[in-house]
Amino acid sequence: MTGAEYSALRKSSPEKAYAVLFGSYCDYVYTIVYNRLRSVAPREDIEECVSDIFADIFLTYSNSGEFAGDMKGFIGTVAKRRAINTYHSFASRAGRHSGESDDYLAGIASGTDIESEHDLEERRCILLDKIDELGEPDSTIILQIYYYDLSSAEIAKMLSMKPSAVRMRASRALDKLRKTLTEVGITL
Repeated sequence: MTGAEYSALRKSSPEKAYAVLFGSYCDYVYTIVYNRLRSVAPREDIEECVSDIFADIFLTYSNSGEFAGDMKGFIGTVAKRRAINTYHSFASRAGRHSGESDDYLAGIASGTDIESEHDLEERRCILLDKIDELGEPDSTIILQIYYYDLSSAEIAKMLSMKPSAVRMRASRALDKLRKTLTEVGITL
C-alpha cells in the first residue's frame, strides 16, 4: 500500500483504512516486535506493543499525502523504535542493561585493526594489478605458483609448455614484478 492510497482511503473511511493497514502489515510488524522482545516480554505484551505501533501509525501518518511512496519503510521504522523502547522498558524492570548501544560498542571494541586491514587490502589490489600487467602467460604462471601452489610441471601441462620454460618465465616475471612493485613502494 502506498501513502497516497492510504490517505485517500483514510479520507473516505478511517475504519476501513485502519483495517486494510493492519491486514497488510500485521505480520511484518509482529515479526519486528517479536524478534526484539521475545527474550524479555510475554506474548501478551508483544501483541500489545504491535497494537500500540498500529495506533501510532494511524495517529501520526500524514493525512496530506506527502508520503506518496510505499509505507513499509515508515511502518518498519515506527515498529523498530517502539520495539526498542519497549525492550529497554522491560529490560530495566528485569535489571538487565543491554541493548542496541551495547551491541554496537561490543563490535567496535573488537581486536580488529581496521587501518592495517585496509592497508593489507590495498596492497593486495596493487599486487594483483601489477601481476596482471605482466601479461600472459606470465601472470597466470605467477598466480598458479604463488597463489594455487602448483608445481612447474602442473603449470606446464596446463599451459602446454615445458616445465623448464615455466620456471624460466616465472623467474623473469618475478624479477619484473619486484621491479614494478619497488617503484610503487612495495617490497617482496
